[in-house]
This record gives sequence, C-alpha cells and structure tokens, in this order.
Amino acid sequence: MARRAGAPEVSAGSMADIAFLLLIFFLVTTTIETDAGLDRMLPPMEEPENPPIIKQKNIFTVSINRNGQLLVEDNILTIDKLRERAMDFLDNGGAPQGSPEYCSYCKGKRNGDSSDNPNKAIISLKNDRETKYGTYITVQNELVGAYNDLRNRESKRLFGKVYVDMEAEYLNPETSDAVKEELKEQVTRIQGLFPQKLSEAETSQE
Repeated sequence: MARRAGAPEVSAGSMADIAFLLLIFFLVTTTIETDAGLDRMLPPMEEPENPPIIKQKNIFTVSINRNGQLLVEDNILTIDKLRERAMDFLDNGGAPQGSPEYCSYCKGKRNGDSSDNPNKAIISLKNDRETKYGTYITVQNELVGAYNDLRNRESKRLFGKVYVDMEAEYLNPETSDAVKEELKEQVTRIQGLFPQKLSEAETSQE
C-alpha cells in the first residue's frame, strides 16, 4: 500500500524581505502630525548689561486672576473687549508728527498718554498660578488676533491680500520657492509694521 505524502511545506525564506518592504512602504507613506503650539521667543538666560529704557505708556498690561477675570490697565475688562483694546493701544501712534517715532500708517487716536509707535508697543501678560489653561489660551488668541487684524489691514492696503493667508501660503511646504521668495518679502514687511511684542511676566504665586 502506497504511503500518503506529507503536507507541503511553505517556504518562509522571503518573509523577511517582504516585511522589510512593508516597513519602508509605511515609513514613506505615513504622515506624522506635529503638535501645534504658541510661537513665543524665550528671554535670554542672562539679562543684557544695558537693557533698553521702556516708557510705561508703551506697555499694555493684562493680568488674569485665578477666577479668569481680566485686569487691563488697572481696569476690569471682559475677554470679548480685549482685542479691541489691544488694537487701540498698538495702533495709537501717539508720537508727535515730525519726531523719529511718528507712525504715518497708524489710524488710532494718537493719544500722547498711550503708545508712541507699534515698534515701541509691548503687551505684558501676567497669569495667576491657578489660572485655567482654557482662559490662558483664549486671552493669548485675542492678543495675537489684535496683531493679525492690524496686519491684515496693512496687507490689504499695500498688497491687496490678507496677511494671514499670505503667511499660511508662505509656511506651506508645497509652495514653490519662487512664490515663497516673493511672499517672504511681503510677510516680513507687514510684520515690521506691527511687530508682535508679547511679553509674559512672572506668574503670580498668590
């Protein structure tokens, strides 16, 4: 009687090659998302020997207490009015006409007791140790929104474009180098008109 043949064996010699090819495929095709954060420049480790003298009127103070309430320039203010107040401060242009600090493009009230020029204007934000993160982010968004609204205005005036759209296109990795070079000059110019000077004071421990 003939013996029954055993079950055929599966050759596993090429399994390592297949696994390696699959690994390369997933590495090439997978998109790794990066976490978005707040764009802030940290202060240097050591303070400069001769720090610049900053006039008090060129500082716009915003404080958040543990309950999420805002104290803006020593007055209680709701978050929905923060952006407007910040824009009034940044766009004030209080330096007298003919002085080196005069702002020709500012459309504010030109109050001599407020900021002289957008390049001199600084927004100082101070948080309480127990300030809720959601409140902190909302306030940050409103302050950055004040800068972006003013930049949008000047971008439309000079280039007929919205600044935030230009910046997004400039930062897009798919934008061609030629277009990026043109956008870089325009974005840099608008940023120079309203430089973002947002400083965070030491957190209150109370």
